[in-house]
This record gives sequence, C-alpha cells and structure tokens, in this order.
Amino acid sequence: MSAMGARADGPSAEEALERAEQLRRQKRLDEGIALLLDALRRPHDKPTLAQLYYRLGNLYYDAGKLEQAEYAYRQAITHDPLHVNAHHNLGVVYRRMGRIAESVQMRKKAHALARRHPERVKLSPEDVERLRRFARNWLLGTLILLVLAILLIGVLTR
Repeated sequence: MSAMGARADGPSAEEALERAEQLRRQKRLDEGIALLLDALRRPHDKPTLAQLYYRLGNLYYDAGKLEQAEYAYRQAITHDPLHVNAHHNLGVVYRRMGRIAESVQMRKKAHALARRHPERVKLSPEDVERLRRFARNWLLGTLILLVLAILLIGVLTR
C-alpha cells in the first residue's frame, strides 16, 4: 500500500479525490459521494483523511445534504485542525442552516487560520529550475555590479 492508501480493491486516495472532483463538476454527486465513502473505508494518514472528508463535504453540500456536509467538514477539521477551507465551508453550511452565530464564528476562525498559516505555493520542477536560474543570474549580476563599483571607487580615489 502506498502512502496515499492505494489498494488492489479500489483506487488510491489521490485517484479517488481527483475522480470525485470530476464527478462533482459533472453534477454526478451521488457517484462522487459513493466513491469517497468507499475510499474512507481504507486506512489513510490524517492529512489524507482530512482531504477525503473535505471533498465529501463539498459533494454533500452541492447535493443539499447539509447535515452530512456538516459532519464531513467537522471530520476534516478533526483530522487537520488547520484546514482553512473546511472551517470556511463549515461556516457556509451553518449560514445556510440558519445558524448565523456559528457561521460567523467559524468563518472568523477560517480567516484567522488563513492569516496565521498561509498555504505553501506548490511549484512544478520547471518553475523551481526557472526560479533558481533567475536567482543565480540576479546574484551574479549584483556581484558584478559590486565589483565594478569597488573598481570605480579605487580608480577615482587615486
């Protein structure tokens, strides 16, 4: 079994998440829900469980199943207390359920988490190489200008 929970009897968690999102965009919500419920029957690490529950909450919300969406988002937060989007979406669910005070509280918490724990930018290997090349060129250019400035000062002070 891989770190993402791949098994012979079903797709890996990563594959299930990707497929469930495709099904969500196609409005095939019940299929996406069934896929993620099946994926949740297998063991996963906490971050993966948080993502599975988060996506499940999105599907339940889109299907109008607010109580199930609430449960799924709460589970996502249990497995990853810093999951900003799960906090935010739980606030949206509360608002739609008419639980305004809880909605405001959850959305404030999501904003506070977003400020304290900004998301890390994920770069492709090509972007990483481009940034490294830029940094090297910038550093080399700065070094050359510094050497030229020192030489110019030396010539002018003679």
